[in-house]
Amino acid sequence: MARNDGIDRTFARNQDLPTLDDVAKVQEHNEREKDSYSNQDIDTTQTHRNVHFKKPTDSYAAMFDQMIADGVISTRGLKADAVKYGELLFDVNSAYFHNHGGYEYAKQFYADAYKAAVEIVGGEQYILSAVMHADERNRAMSEALGEDVYHYHLHVVYIPVVEKQILWSKRCKDESLRGTVKETITQVSRSKKWESKPVLDENGNPMLNAKGKKILKSSYSVLQDDFFNFMRAAGYTDVERGSTEEHLTVTQFKVQAEQQRLEAVTGQVTQAEQSLADAKAATEKQKKKLEALKKETQAAKSVAMTAHEIESMGKKNPITGNVTMTADECRTLKDYAVSSFAEKSEKLKYKQKFEQADKNAKIWKDRFEKLNKDYEELKQKAQPFLDAIEIASEKVWAFINAILARGKELYEHKHPARNRGQDMEI
Repeated sequence: MARNDGIDRTFARNQDLPTLDDVAKVQEHNEREKDSYSNQDIDTTQTHRNVHFKKPTDSYAAMFDQMIADGVISTRGLKADAVKYGELLFDVNSAYFHNHGGYEYAKQFYADAYKAAVEIVGGEQYILSAVMHADERNRAMSEALGEDVYHYHLHVVYIPVVEKQILWSKRCKDESLRGTVKETITQVSRSKKWESKPVLDENGNPMLNAKGKKILKSSYSVLQDDFFNFMRAAGYTDVERGSTEEHLTVTQFKVQAEQQRLEAVTGQVTQAEQSLADAKAATEKQKKKLEALKKETQAAKSVAMTAHEIESMGKKNPITGNVTMTADECRTLKDYAVSSFAEKSEKLKYKQKFEQADKNAKIWKDRFEKLNKDYEELKQKAQPFLDAIEIASEKVWAFINAILARGKELYEHKHPARNRGQDMEI
């Protein structure tokens, strides 16, 4: 997502096109073959400004078939459901081009980016189409600046290929040829094209992890590196490398990019609103503290004034020594007396409850201790009886076993032949 740090970054994305339906939809979008689009930011009045760095000579699928017929590519050994098409998207945030002059600067930038695409794909012959879109309006920036701002980006549809060596088989009649290279073909292979690459050390040797295995770098991360390094070498030194997202489709990426641009435009507003909210929250907090302090001050002042007033209430007669009070003074003194009495009464009530609870606790404690004592005494008295039962049961079983053993001896003595070697059953 957007970092809102004012830095312009290069982005490169790769998307698989698994089915011919996917290929057809991408072709309709890239080549602007439709009369209207669900994307309301596509301004068809500006479509004529789109730039083809390689214009397709036919439909993408027909071009693919022709490349097979011409022997440019081979699908030998390829599974029926294998991915045969891919699309690269190269992008930089809209503000970068707007600040560098707009359309003309974007055309030069993506002309150089197309050269990077040729190297990444492995040759221009494997590219079906390369078009810079200049007709997609950046709504957020346009509204913020009060003028139309367009988001320039480059679509490159290609065939993922690798060189594959075909060896002579063991059934070759010429033994000297067996296992040697028979021919080299350009095989369509998405999986081999985007294999993860080993991370190399400063000497160019593969780096190993703790288990001795090669440390691999995602092919999508390599794609980001290659695009960034190529554009830097081409002279675009005021851009930085973008982040790596391996599984974003082109559509998902464009949605994310639009969100980034929207955040970049509204970032300052959001920050100001957050600062205002923080200030408001801090003000409310201080206000509550002030109100609480004010109440405490008033309460303390009330207590102090009350004590002073009580001391100064009434007028003492110098002759009789009696103190006379006004009706208001009597009422005030009465109110405080009642309040004091109520407070003392409340304290007394809770004191009584506590004392009662403490008394109940002691009663139950005494009951438990008495029951426990009785239990221990009963257990002590019953223990000899329990021991006698245990001993008696052992003696009874010993007696029964002795009788059985004696009966077995008598039986075997009377019938020696019938029961020799057998156990007597009871």
